[in-house]
Amino acid sequence: MKKRVKVIAVLLCTAIVFLTGCKGKGDSGTVSVQGEGQEKSGSKQQESSMENENNTSEVTIGFTSEGDSFDPCTGFGYTGSPIYSTLVKVNGDDQLENDLATEYKVSEDALTWTFKIRDDVKFTNGEALRASDVTFTFNTTKEKATYMDLTMLESCTALDDTTVEFKLSKPCVTFIYTVAQMGIVPENAYSDQFGLEADQIIGSGPYKMVQWDKGQQFILEANEDYYGEQPEIKRAVVLIQTEEDVRLVAAQSGEVDISLTSATLANTEIDGMHVEEVESVDNRGITLPTVPDQGKVTEDGYKIGNNITCDVNVRKALCYGIDREQIISEALNGYAAPAYSECDGMPWWNEEDVIETDVDYAIELLEESGWTDTDGDGIREKNGEKLAFNLMYFAGDSMRQAVAMSVANQAKENMGFDITVEGVSADDTIKRMFSEPMIMGWGSDSPMTSYMLYHSSNAGKTDFYNPEFYTSEKTDEYLDKAMNSLSIEDSYEWWQKAQWDGETGTSMKGEAPWAYYVNMTHLYYVRDGLDIGKQRIHAHGQAWPLIANLAEWTWAE
Repeated sequence: MKKRVKVIAVLLCTAIVFLTGCKGKGDSGTVSVQGEGQEKSGSKQQESSMENENNTSEVTIGFTSEGDSFDPCTGFGYTGSPIYSTLVKVNGDDQLENDLATEYKVSEDALTWTFKIRDDVKFTNGEALRASDVTFTFNTTKEKATYMDLTMLESCTALDDTTVEFKLSKPCVTFIYTVAQMGIVPENAYSDQFGLEADQIIGSGPYKMVQWDKGQQFILEANEDYYGEQPEIKRAVVLIQTEEDVRLVAAQSGEVDISLTSATLANTEIDGMHVEEVESVDNRGITLPTVPDQGKVTEDGYKIGNNITCDVNVRKALCYGIDREQIISEALNGYAAPAYSECDGMPWWNEEDVIETDVDYAIELLEESGWTDTDGDGIREKNGEKLAFNLMYFAGDSMRQAVAMSVANQAKENMGFDITVEGVSADDTIKRMFSEPMIMGWGSDSPMTSYMLYHSSNAGKTDFYNPEFYTSEKTDEYLDKAMNSLSIEDSYEWWQKAQWDGETGTSMKGEAPWAYYVNMTHLYYVRDGLDIGKQRIHAHGQAWPLIANLAEWTWAE
């Protein structure tokens, strides 16, 4: 039985920096499980189901990894966490609502943000949460400068116990997204060891960490002092199962009540469980270097430019000449949706980004640029240079490999490309991504991602955002106007124009520094009777977004 979770509203809560969005952490591979692993579960699973019927306050979760630290000041919780409270949060309708904050206002020049916070909140160590803890959290995070981009934050001050004032050096309309994903830590209990052991994980969310056996499991229990409604799930045992075949066997044996799975394995039937599908903006596409190889290198000495993909018609051909539905069918078992930009479906998305597969148009573009098959070998060439390049993916990520192979095969058959698919290490990727295309993934649902991907100030940095060296004065103009808007609603027009203004833009109709292909569907085996609440649209990474709303989970009576 399949149960589909429909998520149609917009998430307004993501980090400004998403290195995990490109590195593939949390991706599902396409591991094949043979023999016993394919059998339906037996008595153990049935026994577990009976236990759950009698104990509706516990749940066991199959997780991918726990990470190295649970410290929000170094990046933990950017996709949501039941351990820490935030000033504002995202609800199941993907709308911002107050959490610690009771109200907030923004000055007319958009440089001063003032938040009033609750006066009834305690950390799990029993200490009251005050405005000074909020300021400490943000100032510490800025000082550490490890993950969150707070360069626009000039100062953060506690005006009194319940009032926090942020001063920005420049207008930043996306600042609210950073606020929404910044878990608050206690100043008096914070140290260099914070977040590294169970007793050093102190928040004010609906759950508290009571045990952490690193690499094996961690256990959450309901926070009895939580200021909100008490959750029905009182205890969650989270098992660390990095291999997806291990998670499948755990689901089959009844060891877990919910477990992340992949497009390849999701068709395996398990008695007493069903697959839930959660929509995402976790996309896969190809970065396409936009500048030629002129012998230039980055500050780190890495080669810049590609003489094939610097041709805008080549880039657009790779957008129009590839059938996205075919990728979804042959590489992803149907568990994905076509992708057309970095922000499909978001309020700042330009619906004109949508394109139809048009192989004839793709061929027309290539021939317009002089790419023809003169020697009859099926591969086009121009001035003696073949229409050929390497397409990188992260080695070991079989899902990205499958997407890359589908693209390469279609590009050859439909248009006469010669694309060599190559799995490479993260280190090699950084060295080569400024001159060679690669399968990239992003999962941010904040407009800040558009700025990071396409603003010229980010070209050529080793943070995976703009390895294509895409620059455009017009795009910069639109992106700057978006960032300087006085409200998020006012900014939508400029984000959309940056994508496509009718003549040019970052979209595949325009300058096409990316060829976007699919938005992944996040898949979970869920025990019948377990309701995982209304899941917001998922960003990249399938574990923490899932349990961000753990306090809303329930067992059927």
